[in-house]
Amino acid sequence: MSLDFATAFARCPLVAILRGVRPDEVEPIGDALVAAGFTLIEVPMNSPDPLESIGRLARRLEGQALIGAGTVLSPEEVRQVAETGATLIVSPDCNPSVIAETRARGLVSFPGVMTPTECFTALRAGADGLKIFPGAVIGPEGLRAIRAVLPPETPCFAVGGTGPETFAAWHAAGATGLGIGSALYRPGDDAATVATRAAAIVAHYDEVCRG
Repeated sequence: MSLDFATAFARCPLVAILRGVRPDEVEPIGDALVAAGFTLIEVPMNSPDPLESIGRLARRLEGQALIGAGTVLSPEEVRQVAETGATLIVSPDCNPSVIAETRARGLVSFPGVMTPTECFTALRAGADGLKIFPGAVIGPEGLRAIRAVLPPETPCFAVGGTGPETFAAWHAAGATGLGIGSALYRPGDDAATVATRAAAIVAHYDEVCRG
């Protein structure tokens, strides 16, 4: 059974970002993330052999988590990711051609944006939601100001500078989700290490943002 974005998002609005993960280690790490409650997992395209890792996760976790690629910069990369069976395309920038190719293939589009102009450019191009990036630069107050002019239903995921210590501030500013990178996984971490961090992160998010 497939898992759609709305269902995955409702279960856990946190994106696990596995930058630098290798194909030979990605499946047990994926299992650990799902066991902790994650339903959105991203492997950036500047990881070792990313398409292999993405494909392995898409097959192994079908129906349990939505798998995607991060740092997607071109329509050709969108096509490559689509062939793996993954369904989520995340970019660091706002490229209408990437958004168009993503939507044409029935995938979920989350381009990176930093300004109101980029936000509306992305939405007009058909983006499903926005990756507020880099979060450490924009900050919760920057998001709060941008939120005031966005359609209220727009999903906004803050990425970068979004560790557990900032969850409450981002949530209060209007972040509907968060991307979690180095606070969750660093190259070389094993599945047990990720499992421990993932469980703590999900528990903390539920406490401060859903409690």
